[in-house]
Amino acid sequence: MRKLVCMALWIMTSTTIMLAQGSQIFETRTIKSSILNAERNYAVYLPQGYDQTDQSYPVLYLLHGGGDDHTGWVQFGQVQHIADKTIAEGKAGPMIIVMPDANTGKRGYFNDIQGDFNYEDFIFQELIPHIEKTYRVRSERRYRAVAGLSMGGGGTIFYALRHPELFAAAAPLSASTGSWDIEQVKTRFANAQPKLNNKQIEAYFKNNNIESVLDAASKENLEQIKRIRWYISCGDDDFLYEGNSMMHILFKKREIPHEYRVKDGAHTWTYWRMELPLVLEFVAKSFMQH
Repeated sequence: MRKLVCMALWIMTSTTIMLAQGSQIFETRTIKSSILNAERNYAVYLPQGYDQTDQSYPVLYLLHGGGDDHTGWVQFGQVQHIADKTIAEGKAGPMIIVMPDANTGKRGYFNDIQGDFNYEDFIFQELIPHIEKTYRVRSERRYRAVAGLSMGGGGTIFYALRHPELFAAAAPLSASTGSWDIEQVKTRFANAQPKLNNKQIEAYFKNNNIESVLDAASKENLEQIKRIRWYISCGDDDFLYEGNSMMHILFKKREIPHEYRVKDGAHTWTYWRMELPLVLEFVAKSFMQH
């Protein structure tokens, strides 16, 4: 009888240890932003064993799409299950995954055209430093990546283009690639914000147009953009296919190395869940010594 009790206790203890060593998802953590004058939410994935060692980890900033928030990749993207499986299979090393909220107050990853809601400044001046202070994150460029879907794919593109010194890899999925036609942008703002003048609109366009950003990049920044490992993916039935194709063609012309994938699929979570393991594997290779 004593042996049975001891065995039961051993099983319970072992199970508790195994559970304690599993990965963790914290769906809603907050940071006080002085730039946005508000508290901002984010979700974070911590890999198995995070609490049992003092190891530091690479970090992936994983951006949601329009209509979702920081919980999108957790609830619909199954990020914990997919990351656990990809890491367990040896296709990616352990990493921390941060999922910020860009859908509260105002929607979007960029600074507001009038400077009233500078979300991009918040990401780089407040969120990234907060993550690196709060979690055991390796802060060197070679251990930092960004990825995202749809609106978050657009954030991925422009964050990497405007801050290439900070990212080893960028993986936009079904990306909203920004504006390609200045006249369309003027028409959109004329309807939405008629008090804006042409100078404001043109400046905003140049800052959020891929070709203009590349044209304005210094020689040093352009070399850093080319050092980023790019993974661009879009479904063949996705309504954003044209912009992704144009980005691929532009990158080819500018001799920016990248992986470009067009696969069977549409603008759906089915497609993004299929791509997430490949993204994790892709960025993990960026974190490795070659």
